[in-house]
Amino acid sequence: MKPVSFAAISLLTITSWIGGLLLSPSQAAETQAVTLNFEGMVGNQPFSCTESYQLGTAETMAVPTDFRLYLSDLALIDARGNAVPITLEQDGKWQYENVALLDFEDRTGTCANGTPETRTEVMGIVPAGDYQGVQFTVGVPFDLNHDDATLAPSPLNLTSLWWNWRGGYKFLRVDLETRHMNAELPVQPKTEGHFEQGSSTTHTSDIGHGAGATGFAIHLGSTGCQAEGENLQPTSCVNPNRADIVLSDLNPISDIIVVDLAALVQFNNLSTNMPNTPAGCMSAPEDADCMGIMHSLGISFNGEPSPGQTVFRSERRNE
Repeated sequence: MKPVSFAAISLLTITSWIGGLLLSPSQAAETQAVTLNFEGMVGNQPFSCTESYQLGTAETMAVPTDFRLYLSDLALIDARGNAVPITLEQDGKWQYENVALLDFEDRTGTCANGTPETRTEVMGIVPAGDYQGVQFTVGVPFDLNHDDATLAPSPLNLTSLWWNWRGGYKFLRVDLETRHMNAELPVQPKTEGHFEQGSSTTHTSDIGHGAGATGFAIHLGSTGCQAEGENLQPTSCVNPNRADIVLSDLNPISDIIVVDLAALVQFNNLSTNMPNTPAGCMSAPEDADCMGIMHSLGISFNGEPSPGQTVFRSERRNE
């Protein structure tokens, strides 16, 4: 694919568009804005909270109730194959430091416990140059992963995407309701939303839609996190479970990045669950239901390497 050359943009555009970044004219001339566009898909169908889908090896009929994920360490790949970090816009809501939240649910249909707002883009700046690919990590960096979500700035203040300070955040949360599973799904607080930094993050125990639902939940996060004391933050995790994604043939202007829910569960039978384990995959190393999920994300599991991630792909955007 022919590399894409962006024109440098003016200081006025930069300073008004990138929150918290004030650049000199010389710096502005050397940088360019970038917006990465993502789309939740289920195979070739757009993701929707009002649709049902046949998923997994048994083609189990399922409806989604949640679809969110954290990305970090985003970078564009230049014509020489070098990764050039994206400096994220600090909007106080969807992006913080080098972490961005994507939210594909919209509180319609079976996603009644979600939020009306969605987020399908990541915004920032990069040095002016020719770019033909992108790379990023699904997950929260270790230095932010074990903070207290009740005190953290948005978007790291969502307790439904957090286990505890030992386990850290749920890097990816996909909840599916099915009619064939005898297992209960976890439920997020009904009133939780996205709050700007410094705003209230009040949560309630009103579980609303989904209480007692059966299905398959996917909560990706680190496990085996070690700490020197009960009240101390971890110093390492045996299983980081962060997915490093590289899309080397992507036009940042004309392409979208697809996040394919069907590909995520393609190796799993959603009508069954390993005995004595939570419904779906909670990232536990002893849960065989996680093997297919991890491999679809490109993550090795129980010493077995992944053949390569299949969840993310680039597609030309419809004009």
